Amino acid sequence: MSSLRPRVIPCLQFADGELFKTRRFKDPQYLGDPINAVKLFNDLECDELIVCDIRASRDHREPDYAMIEEFASEAFMPLAYGGGITQLEQIRRILSIGIEKVVLGSAALGGALVRSASEVFGAQSIVVSIDVHKPLFGRRDVYTLSGTRAAGIDPVQYARQMQDCGAGELFVQSIDLEGARTGYDLALTREIGATVQIPVIACGGAGSLAHLGEVLHTPGVSAAAAGTMFVLHGKHRAPLISYPRPAEIVALGSRPRNH
Repeated sequence: MSSLRPRVIPCLQFADGELFKTRRFKDPQYLGDPINAVKLFNDLECDELIVCDIRASRDHREPDYAMIEEFASEAFMPLAYGGGITQLEQIRRILSIGIEKVVLGSAALGGALVRSASEVFGAQSIVVSIDVHKPLFGRRDVYTLSGTRAAGIDPVQYARQMQDCGAGELFVQSIDLEGARTGYDLALTREIGATVQIPVIACGGAGSLAHLGEVLHTPGVSAAAAGTMFVLHGKHRAPLISYPRPAEIVALGSRPRNH
């Protein structure tokens, strides 16, 4: 993490041209036009953005290239896109549109696509999403297809495997904390951060600047990502696009370690 300007990344969920926000990967709440949200993040001087189609992989659909082109044309910041990617040619097309990174989730299993994509496009363009859920009676597991299918592998082991396959970055999200605004799964991010040498983006649970500061000072974590905190406001979860001021983000880098 840079002490000058930590990476704080909003994550936008969309499907069929509309902006949504889920909680624990369920109950999507309609929020409006995703392109308008991108424009607002431009105005708020956001450094980078992740946009994910939350239905493409689950419904076995290709990426929505028209929507991706709109994102790329409107965003003034680097963009990462995820959802529906299963082939090298899809990655090639998305990167040619002007997207800086692709996020591989379900298609990353086994590592073949990650390895070939890293070799062709460079590891810096390939982010692997690790969505983690721990059942009430059971072990934590990596889940795919919008949190509907267990992969049968421990997230730390999977993180190591994806690094070995050539992933340039890991996007680690707690399904159980997504949308809760009670803080990140620091134990999970700490364990993965201590295991791999590539950057780790933590997501799931952010509700305050203090939460961002905590996770940014977790060893191995290079960025704090959040969805609900930046698109919903108050106990009634009213739609509101927000982002910390530049000075607030810089201050996160100097906060004392809490671990």
